[in-house]
Amino acid sequence: MSHSIHIPARKRIWTTTAAALAAVAVALGGCTVGPDYKRPEVQAPAAWRIDYPTAADVANTKWWEQFGDPVLNDLVETALQGNLDVRVAAARIDQFIGTLGTVRSQFYPQLAYSGAASRSRASRVGQPPVPEPADPYFTLYQAALGASWQIDLFGRVRRLSEAAQSQVYASEQAQRGVVLTLVSGVATSYITLRGLDRQREIAVATAGNFGETARIFDLRFKSGIVSKTEVTQVRSQWQQALASIPAIEQQIAAVEGRISILLGRDPGPIPRGKTIDQLVAPLIPADLPSSLLERRPDILQAEQNLVAANASIGAARALYYPSISLTGLYGSASTAAGSFLTGPATAWQAAASLTGPIFTFGAIEGQVRSAEAQKAQAELVYQSTILNAFRDTNDALIGTQKTIEGVALQRERVIALREFARLSRLKFESGLIGYLEVLVADTELFAAELAQVALTTDRYTQVVNVYQAMGGGWVDVADAMTPRPIGSIK
Repeated sequence: MSHSIHIPARKRIWTTTAAALAAVAVALGGCTVGPDYKRPEVQAPAAWRIDYPTAADVANTKWWEQFGDPVLNDLVETALQGNLDVRVAAARIDQFIGTLGTVRSQFYPQLAYSGAASRSRASRVGQPPVPEPADPYFTLYQAALGASWQIDLFGRVRRLSEAAQSQVYASEQAQRGVVLTLVSGVATSYITLRGLDRQREIAVATAGNFGETARIFDLRFKSGIVSKTEVTQVRSQWQQALASIPAIEQQIAAVEGRISILLGRDPGPIPRGKTIDQLVAPLIPADLPSSLLERRPDILQAEQNLVAANASIGAARALYYPSISLTGLYGSASTAAGSFLTGPATAWQAAASLTGPIFTFGAIEGQVRSAEAQKAQAELVYQSTILNAFRDTNDALIGTQKTIEGVALQRERVIALREFARLSRLKFESGLIGYLEVLVADTELFAAELAQVALTTDRYTQVVNVYQAMGGGWVDVADAMTPRPIGSIK
């Protein structure tokens, strides 16, 4: 015995139509309009202007630990955990992950449900009227499950998803850029702070020596050994040294405030570790210029923005083509609660729709032109970012070498001035010269010692600039120490 299933004519027609549309969707599923992304060609220099021995592995470690100061290490770790900009960047990644999830949902049918119960009275004199003795009052119960699916025939959703995915990647690179700037900022500020501390020590010690000289000259003046002019010169020298201390202390407070903000704290005192003279300069990382294209966060972020802009062209061009939507509804409607979910109360609807533009008077064309212009801008920004990266690295490498030379020369100058000041004081004590020559020698020595500390600070800062300019795997190491985004992508 065989059994057959009877399908109503209308249902057979809709089923056939839906099957045909699904077949078309499968056939055209791989059709994605718009240009596929291709990385622009970049002419990278073959080498840096300053050649250092290759030490690529150095760039992938916690380079700030090479300074040999545990306090600096703690400050960097605290900043990575508490800095507000890092947290903002992590939250921004979550924002773009959410946007990506919203876009990707358009690949799948959207399911929904609804339910309602209403009490109504129909008019006896309306159109149509409710005749006597029919009851004008009635209750209506409704419940339904609905589904809709817009078939992505020409890849508009795929392009939007590609753009959203690239924006997630770009936001991740933006966070890496924040981490790079944060670590470099903490290290540079701490080095500056220790340099200012040393300058203050020099100023205080120099002011103390000048003050003692001024006291001796006052006694000599009272004894008639020196003139009032010489006393005035000594006191002027003393006051000059004293006046430099508040200015240095003001700078110290400002740097402490900057470090506090980087740590995510209110401005306040910062702990100290080794002196500026005890710090050890990290090794200089060196690699081919082309490697910057693969590890600098700002370059990677600019490229992902370019990928997103390129995908947006395809999403805009897809508007020229028709879109097909499938919708369906299955539910129940009844005026009596007892028969609400019975067979006679069943209601369903299935539909397919096709829509497409005919005349838009430039609306779609304007979107395409806008997307193409945004891509052109993104490509120029990408190229400009690369050029600036090459410049930053060259400047930092040259700066490192030149400050090393400058520190060595300034050290020799300080040694010479100390000898000059010592001999001048001996001549003055022997009565061979006036105090003016001693004053000049001491003043020059004071300025030279302050300049030597400033150059040493700049020498360490330039090393930090090299690591910041070249990026490297250390950014990933530091990024792993920061609070992570809540969301994730697959």
